Parts: sequence; C-alpha cells; structure tokens
Amino acid sequence: MTNNDILGRVRYLFDYNDSEMIALFKLANLDVERAEICNWLKKDIDPLFKELTDKELSTFLNGLIIEKRGKREGPQPVPEDLLSNNIILRKLKIAFDLKTDDILDLFASIDKKISKHELSAFFRKPGNKSYEHCMDQYLRNFLNALQLKYKK
Repeated sequence: MTNNDILGRVRYLFDYNDSEMIALFKLANLDVERAEICNWLKKDIDPLFKELTDKELSTFLNGLIIEKRGKREGPQPVPEDLLSNNIILRKLKIAFDLKTDDILDLFASIDKKISKHELSAFFRKPGNKSYEHCMDQYLRNFLNALQLKYKK
C-alpha cells in the first residue's frame, strides 16, 4: 500500500473534509495547504498527483492520535523519516486505543484469521528474533476491518 492510499482510506473512514485534514496535520505541527491534500488524494495517473512522504504520513498519523486520544504530557512524538507497515499499524492501534483482542476481533469480523503470536510479532522491535514484517495484505485487511466497524 502506498502512503497516499492510507491517507485516503483514513479520510474516507471518518468522512474528513479538507479543513479537518488540515487540522489533523496542524495538531502534529505541520502546516499543509488544501491544494497539497487534494494532490495527495488524486489518482497516480493524474498529472497533479503528488506522492505523500513517509514523514508527512507519520505526521498525519500523529495528528490522528492526538485528535482521538488527546495530547500527551511532555514532548510530542517526532514523525518518523521512514515508515513501515508495522509502524503504521502501531500508530493506528494507538489512535483507536485498541488492545490485542480488539485487533483480533477486527480481523475476525472480516473472516481473516491471525493468531496472537503473529499479531504480537508485528509490534516487536526490528531485530527482535520474533519480529515479523507486516505485509501489505495485513494492513489492507486491518483498514478494511476498521472501515466495517466505523462506516456503518
């Protein structure tokens, strides 16, 4: 999945308009213009399409966390320069205040099986012997399950 796909899916999930998207970026201390958001959401064949960087998506997800959970005490999280599906999954987990069983239930709601062991491996630090890379299909299925839950 591309960063632009993820941005679009989260926007659709909550029916955010351009102003709300701008506000989410602002919560994480990044000023963006309406034109930038529009260009990030265009199809990749459109000449005005602009690729969303990892740092920009990370900033957006940090803003989503702040919007859903509130601003935490102390220093705010610094947006990552390089994102992986594991980090995106972790940020979404935090934003929606999901526990392991909640995530397993989400996957089950769309008839996708994932074990507790598999899921916990996605949240381990790279380099840990049990760490597993979260492949696109898991992230896509997770976003589909969120959509099923929140877009009723």
